[in-house]
Amino acid sequence: MQVPRGGAVERQVRAQPPPSVAAGEVVVEGGPTDEEGNLEAAGAGEVVLSVPSPETLSREADEVRRVITRAGAGIEPLVVVVEAAEEVRQEELAVVVEAAEHSPRPVILRVVRSA
Repeated sequence: MQVPRGGAVERQVRAQPPPSVAAGEVVVEGGPTDEEGNLEAAGAGEVVLSVPSPETLSREADEVRRVITRAGAGIEPLVVVVEAAEEVRQEELAVVVEAAEHSPRPVILRVVRSA
């Protein structure tokens, strides 16, 4: 999971890591930000889904699973973009982790900015 370095989500997952982070299933990387605190654009990866908030991941779990499992083979990681978040909960991460288990490609969850 890529998050803005020093942002709300990075602080939250470091202070109170969800079980999938604590277990090492999800690795959290604080990435560089622009002057407004937004995560800088990724250099690699295929964006398969973009959602406004992490709550959408659990509400639209079937869609998350569908786009990840149907992305097919390739060398670039699959990217799920969350436009803004103050926190990411286990039930939201679990949807992406479960879908990633059915993909031959790595999956990156990117949180662009704090809400």
